Amino acid sequence: MTDHAHGAGCGCGHHHTAADPHAARTGAQVSLTGQLVCADVAQMLAVLDHAQSHIDASRAEPGCLQFDLWQTDEPLVFAVAERFADPDAYRAHQTRTRATDWYAATADLERRGFDRRGLD
Repeated sequence: MTDHAHGAGCGCGHHHTAADPHAARTGAQVSLTGQLVCADVAQMLAVLDHAQSHIDASRAEPGCLQFDLWQTDEPLVFAVAERFADPDAYRAHQTRTRATDWYAATADLERRGFDRRGLD
């Protein structure tokens, strides 16, 4: 699914793609796709500085089935693809994320085109 061996979300500066979490969603699973848009290079560097620890922590959460974050062909735009086992796992992820350095560093980024499925 990636165009080199590091995998989606490695923060290496290469461009990646990931599996569509909406297509893989079954039952009570929650899926999300969207983009984080940086206003400038400083914001982009903040994303890159915190991305790998955020990806690793998210993937380690109970109920996380997919968590990918990668830089698109536009260096200031990052794509996200997430899938969780159920709404409770998704909400726990959101709660944990809000208490992290990642959240503080990316709170001002534009969120574009977010498509969340599986929540009422």
